[in-house]
Amino acid sequence: MGADAATTPSHTATGEPVQPVRGAWILRFSLAWVGLFAGLFGAIQVLLPMQAETFAGAGKEGVLALVLGLGAAASLVANPVFGAISDRTTSRYGRRVPWVAAGFLGGAVGLIVLAAAGSVAVMIIGWCVVQTALNAAYAALSATIPDEVPVRQRGTAAGWSGLALIVGVGIGTGLANLDHAVAAGYLGCAVFLLLAGLPFVLARQRPATTAPPPIDWRRFLAGFWVDPRRHPDFGWAWFTRFLVNLGNSIALLYLFYFLADSVRVADPKLAVTIATGVNLAAVLVATMVAGIASDRLHRRRVFVCGGALAMSAAAVLMACWPTWSGVLVAAVLLGLGFGTYSAVDLALLTQVLPTAADRARDLGVLNIASSLPQVVAPVAAGALVTGPGGYPLLYAVAAAVGVVGAVLVYRIRSVR
Repeated sequence: MGADAATTPSHTATGEPVQPVRGAWILRFSLAWVGLFAGLFGAIQVLLPMQAETFAGAGKEGVLALVLGLGAAASLVANPVFGAISDRTTSRYGRRVPWVAAGFLGGAVGLIVLAAAGSVAVMIIGWCVVQTALNAAYAALSATIPDEVPVRQRGTAAGWSGLALIVGVGIGTGLANLDHAVAAGYLGCAVFLLLAGLPFVLARQRPATTAPPPIDWRRFLAGFWVDPRRHPDFGWAWFTRFLVNLGNSIALLYLFYFLADSVRVADPKLAVTIATGVNLAAVLVATMVAGIASDRLHRRRVFVCGGALAMSAAAVLMACWPTWSGVLVAAVLLGLGFGTYSAVDLALLTQVLPTAADRARDLGVLNIASSLPQVVAPVAAGALVTGPGGYPLLYAVAAAVGVVGAVLVYRIRSVR
């Protein structure tokens, strides 16, 4: 007979959860991620490129790079800072929920600002608000995995969040295409964002068991530096994530314009939607298979490496076969790779965190490795795509960067 649930501790003395999470928790958690990603990627995939073209015409690439780059810079600060603040939050709703709620509300406000934007300057303001707010929510949501999910379930939980990413991209892209007006697309994404976050925010949460010590600002700021010499696996996890995401960001940044100017499809907006749908189907297969298999085999690195290599192969395909058929095949390969990578990478990251007390802060530092490529990629991609190499060189560089990141995953020693 098992121990009485009322007397069974939910966490070990080191703060690691031991009780498995239930399906209802995973559903609320996943739905919140779907809303967050719909808010972000409905804008990134369709609405911001359309808006940039409206305001800048032939200079659309430069305007889009500026808007995305400044928004990514805001996310670089927001993710670790709000993560650290959530680590030190005490409330009847727990440490994370207040920041999820505030982030979703702020993200909706930013999308409304974008809907009303009449200039590039207002676009920048709106997108920076969206990135700041949703990265606050991102940091808090990420930390709920090591807070609540035991290690043996983390591949499955991370798989659901990876699946939520691509479902959110699909829903966000679909909402952006509901009406030819950009404003309607932004408003649709804002409404969905708020509705998707409600079940997670309104559910009963476990409050923090102990109050954190008062903030020592010197230590607070110093804590954002995690010495890779003392924590080498943390350092390698950060670096490999940066490289894989940089390659992916370079490859996807100008997809809308690649379809219009190189592949020359008649309706690039529709083409992005179709390619996203094909990609979604592949991710649906890969994400849950990889996450569950990773838990059962007790292995993370082989899935992370294999997924990253498949994503690089998709970029090579785009470089060598710039046709609509090539794009669709690449979308399948990218979906299989990204689904595998995203399903397991987050689980791996939760196993290299230095301390339990600062999970959200440290995950926020690791999430910089996802945000920083959004700052670097516009600069690199803009130079590559406007140079003599054009799109073939752009995708070749994206593939090479991703391959290096994939191989270096095996420098992480503490996780199999």
